[in-house]
Amino acid sequence: MVQILNHITRIIAGVTVPDTPLINASIALAQQSLPTNGFNHVMRSWLNGQAIINHLPPKNRSMIDTEAFGVATILHDLGWAFNTSFVSQGRWFEVDGAEGAKDFIRSSASAAEWDDHRIQLVWDSIALHTNPNIAIFKQPEAVYTSAGTFAELIGPELAKQQFGDLITVNQTEWEAILDAYPRSQFRDYFFETLGHLCSTKPQTTYDNFLRGIGDKFVPGYNTTGRLLVDFITSVPIPDTPDS
Repeated sequence: MVQILNHITRIIAGVTVPDTPLINASIALAQQSLPTNGFNHVMRSWLNGQAIINHLPPKNRSMIDTEAFGVATILHDLGWAFNTSFVSQGRWFEVDGAEGAKDFIRSSASAAEWDDHRIQLVWDSIALHTNPNIAIFKQPEAVYTSAGTFAELIGPELAKQQFGDLITVNQTEWEAILDAYPRSQFRDYFFETLGHLCSTKPQTTYDNFLRGIGDKFVPGYNTTGRLLVDFITSVPIPDTPDS
């Protein structure tokens, strides 16, 4: 193995990735906590994002904390780890994932290497991964966590419609990653998982993209009177009297 950007590396599915104790522990945690479809999804997301980073010029690449990016992307769906302590009753699943990753880092053998800034990078990257219109303005680690996840889900060409030329993983790389971590009825798993969130904690879904999932797939899901606009318009906001 070789030393690149202060990390030992290895190759997974043709993609050169950092090989650190915390990344490997994160892989183990994701595999332990998620079903195979969920684990394969986060691994594909990481590898697609890392492939994008690997295509950057060396100067740009050297400015990215690839360990923080890796931990964030591998653990970004801990909020889908049902029947574990990661899933709360009242938080967005993205926040559950971010909180779970933060606690995991702080309790790890590598904790001494992680200051508040690095942990915040991981937290923000996970919390914003479904919000590319915000993530794109954050640190690179957050940008590539979101971009890698979208590229994995919908393929590089469609992902370019959201992220433009930032998506540099090519179809050949994407397919090699898919071969290593295949989909098996992933569409069903994806919508069943999101539908479960709409059913079990609907109050966390009314103000984000899950609302559309609930409307389309979940019987009895109803946002009437529950949207932020309903709350705002129900509260009297007095005007200052004219002088």
